[in-house]
Amino acid sequence: MKEVYMRRENRNFGNGKSDATFKNILYVSGSILGIAVIAFVITFVLYGKKLNEEAAQSKLSSEKIAGLVPNSEEDKVSEKFEEVTSSIGKTVEESQNAIQENTVSNTNTIEEQEMVANETTESATSNTREENVVAQTNTNNVEEEPEQVEPPKEEPKKELVFGMPVEGEISKSFAKDSLVYSDTLQEWVVHLGVDIKAEKTTVVKASEAGTVKAIKNDPRYGLTVILEHEDGYSTVYSNLLTAEFVTEGETVEKGQTIGTVGNTATFEVAEESHLHFEMLKDGENVDPAMYLQ
Repeated sequence: MKEVYMRRENRNFGNGKSDATFKNILYVSGSILGIAVIAFVITFVLYGKKLNEEAAQSKLSSEKIAGLVPNSEEDKVSEKFEEVTSSIGKTVEESQNAIQENTVSNTNTIEEQEMVANETTESATSNTREENVVAQTNTNNVEEEPEQVEPPKEEPKKELVFGMPVEGEISKSFAKDSLVYSDTLQEWVVHLGVDIKAEKTTVVKASEAGTVKAIKNDPRYGLTVILEHEDGYSTVYSNLLTAEFVTEGETVEKGQTIGTVGNTATFEVAEESHLHFEMLKDGENVDPAMYLQ
């Protein structure tokens, strides 16, 4: 037990000795560092003072050197300055003279242009006056044209007035664009004329003056006479009994007998006795009822 206790004491003693040594080292190191910092600061201050003295000496040397420059150099500098100033003055004066010359030149050019324009205007005015004088002279020299005599106006042609070819009522009307019923054919058909009631052997007269174009036996409408009139009109007389009163090419007067009513139209044989009458204008069938009076 005693040996153990002594060992512990020795160990504690050794540890205390180590701590004291470490503290001594720290103290010495701090002292050395402090001395180094103080030495650095002193050195920096001394170096700065030396630099200021060198700068002052350099300035003094420069002023001495400047005082040693001879007056002749200053005179040369002054002469150079005067030459430059004189050159600038001459340049400015030359520029002003050039501007004045350009201004005078432009003014002269404008005046010349105005003179040319005035001369052109006067020339054009003079030419216009001369042309007017020439035109007036030519007008005076033109002979007056004689008055034109209008030809006598032609009297308007008398309109054709178509009369009834027979006396009677219209039993079947014109039907070009519609249909009418045929008792003979037992169907609805077109009807390109009008049927006028009349007894057999009733005299058929020319509806208007004209020329006999044809006398024929039509397979549908029987014995037929065709007359041509003025202005493109023509009339057709069918279902006749006789047509011995006229010949083809003969000129007939209005109301002249051209035949008699019969019953020769095979397409209308079942109808009561009548005259089948057609009218054409320029070759086209028209409604006779619109023209008959």
